[in-house]
Amino acid sequence: MNTQPIVTISDLTVKYGDKTVLYDVSTNVPRSEIRVILGSSGCGKTTLLKSIIGLIKPYSGTVTLFGTVMGDPDSPETGELLKKIGVLFQNGALLGSLTVAENLALPLQMHTGLSQDIIDEIVQLKLTQVDLPHAGELFPGELSGGMRKRAALARALVLDPPLIFCDEPSAGLDPVTSAGLDELLLKLRDILGITIVVVTHELLSIEKISDSIIFLHKGHVLFDGLFEDARKLESGPIRDFFDRKESREADSESNNTASFTVESK
Repeated sequence: MNTQPIVTISDLTVKYGDKTVLYDVSTNVPRSEIRVILGSSGCGKTTLLKSIIGLIKPYSGTVTLFGTVMGDPDSPETGELLKKIGVLFQNGALLGSLTVAENLALPLQMHTGLSQDIIDEIVQLKLTQVDLPHAGELFPGELSGGMRKRAALARALVLDPPLIFCDEPSAGLDPVTSAGLDELLLKLRDILGITIVVVTHELLSIEKISDSIIFLHKGHVLFDGLFEDARKLESGPIRDFFDRKESREADSESNNTASFTVESK
């Protein structure tokens, strides 16, 4: 069994012009785990994800995928590496002029020599894996928000990559739909044995799906380890991050009680 981390990030620094966004970030992503990158808005979560998948060139440091250091994003070697990953973008990024099935078929048509019959079978299999077996002939605009996320996840899975990245998968979803997507990610990890890296600030999702977390604050790594260990910290930005959620829950309960009291009168 290969115990080498599927992703290794070493001393990664990223700048936008003169502004440094990530400072000497180092971490590993173990295989067959769900690794969550979290922190408050603007902390560098999405920048880290984009750096890992080659959308942003780092100022310094290295990203290693599958034991190979990422080089020039336009090189054939990097292109081969990127075929081994799938990405669920925050807005789904499905092509609106194509049906769901056509969206899924496109990577297979571009990167394999499979016949259309085989491609159609793979597309149907992936839609079934995300609980959308009858959505293939629909267009993205005909789907609910949760269905679009699932369809985009199916497209990310269509080349059978061992590594999936999800950027704010719960963004814009109601709590019930978000919880269903969390369950789906857990199921895919367990059944397919894939590694999933999730960028999010949603604590309910983090509690449910994370095997381990990396917490970013103003571009620095403040914590790298198990979620339950992070929850035990008694002060600092991580504690503040958790308390914000807890205070919102308290406010919600208070408002519900107040509403109930008025109605009872």
